Amino acid sequence: MAERDEQWTSRTVGGGGAGSTGTRVRLDQPRVPRRSLLPEYDPDAFGRLSERIARFLGTGRFIVWMTVAVIVWVGWNVVMPSDLRFDKYPFILLTLALSLQASYAAPLILLAQNRQDDRDRVNLEQDRKQNERSIADTEFLSREIASLRLGLGEVATRDWIRSELQDLVRELRHQDGHGAGQGPGGPGSGAPPAVRGAGTYRGTQPGTRGDHRGDQAR
Repeated sequence: MAERDEQWTSRTVGGGGAGSTGTRVRLDQPRVPRRSLLPEYDPDAFGRLSERIARFLGTGRFIVWMTVAVIVWVGWNVVMPSDLRFDKYPFILLTLALSLQASYAAPLILLAQNRQDDRDRVNLEQDRKQNERSIADTEFLSREIASLRLGLGEVATRDWIRSELQDLVRELRHQDGHGAGQGPGGPGSGAPPAVRGAGTYRGTQPGTRGDHRGDQAR
């Protein structure tokens, strides 16, 4: 079974007949990279180098050094004797050097800008995802706060319990004062107020059924 699988995943290179011989390339193994005649380079390293050059070209230091070089070049080829001048007027070699420098500077600047655009795109994508997560978290917290408010609306607060207890105490005092005014001694007689319920029979008929109920209530 293994030999059948190996024959199925392999193919012959060079001929199509049964008797053809050649090297077999397995499909379950990575291919060997082909050799290229072009020079190989690291795109990331070349991009970093282009960014450094473009960053240097955009500074005042480069302008100062370039101005000094041009002044020295022109002054040497004007002031010095004829046998020491290497680029006489109209300074064709200087023009060629500046043109070559400009022709290389423009692609390097464009490459640096493309890398910066890629970084900005990645940063914007990350910011967008972060904003989406922040919005989702804010909506979740808003729903949680709304549910807590609804839950707290049905819970007895301390102020509500205090007000209810004050109303209850006020009502009990009112009932006690009303019962004391209708007692046997009358208001202002000094007699203790009669106890409502089973205690009202206590003392009226000793030894009776009401006396036992008053004792039990006491």
